[in-house]
Amino acid sequence: MRNIPVMTKNLLIINVLAFICMLVLSMTGIDLNDIFGLHFFLAPDFQIYQLVTYMFMHGGWMHLFFNMFALWMFGVVVENVWGPRKFLFYYLSCGVGAGLFQELAQLVSFYMTIHGQNPEIGFSQLGAVATQVGAALNMWTTVGASGAIYAILLAFGMIFPEERIFIFPLPIPIKAKWFVLFYAGIEVFSLLGTTNDNVAHLAHLGGMVFGYFMIRYWRNHPTQGYGRSQGAQFFDSLRNRWEQRSHRQADTRSTEAPQDKQSDWDYNARKHAEQEEIDRILDKIRRSGYDSLTAEEKRRLFESSNRN
Repeated sequence: MRNIPVMTKNLLIINVLAFICMLVLSMTGIDLNDIFGLHFFLAPDFQIYQLVTYMFMHGGWMHLFFNMFALWMFGVVVENVWGPRKFLFYYLSCGVGAGLFQELAQLVSFYMTIHGQNPEIGFSQLGAVATQVGAALNMWTTVGASGAIYAILLAFGMIFPEERIFIFPLPIPIKAKWFVLFYAGIEVFSLLGTTNDNVAHLAHLGGMVFGYFMIRYWRNHPTQGYGRSQGAQFFDSLRNRWEQRSHRQADTRSTEAPQDKQSDWDYNARKHAEQEEIDRILDKIRRSGYDSLTAEEKRRLFESSNRN
């Protein structure tokens, strides 16, 4: 847990604690999934806050385990690249977006059911019908962080599309972009090919859709909002100062008296090697975070920062 970034760690803890509270309170007759789970918006028990709280509730140990495992596996990397504030905003926004997609799916399902029983009933009359069958609609409850988790998977695939990862039960590593497309394809197939499996497939896809457009927006508007994390800005600033210092030194040497050509070549070669080493360290931080650096790499970065 020590090397897990702050937001990913807190989300893991909150989800586990919420699940334990749900189990404990269920023994007293209190159903937290019914209170904080996302109800159909035409149901009497629907509350607007459920669009946020539902993603911290889960239906069972396996549901919780697989979501938290994926959050740990991919959230650590994404948060290290984006920073905690941008990561949390993305996670919550995509979770809400997934909930809205689920509400849309339930609305269509409700209309098709009612219209199939009585073709004369239109959309304008759904509210009146919902009032009559409110108890049944209250049972349409969605829980789980899967929509936000699928958005994190998408973010990983878009940030590191060529990165190869092992996914059980595949015997060979596959590129992250194919991994994301594979999971999206499974959700589309499940959405179209199965019914009444108690899995919110459209919510999963909804989280990915919201995530895709959010990432595209950030890429097209890199200076607005959460376009760049503070960590990335810091290391970019460090790189710029390093490059400016190198240029100043080159200009100073050009105005000085000619020196031995071999010594000048050695100096340039050494500075070029130092520049490449700093670039490599900065790139490693962007990929895997500061904690991935060795003690020697941290020392080199610290010395370079002091010189600049």
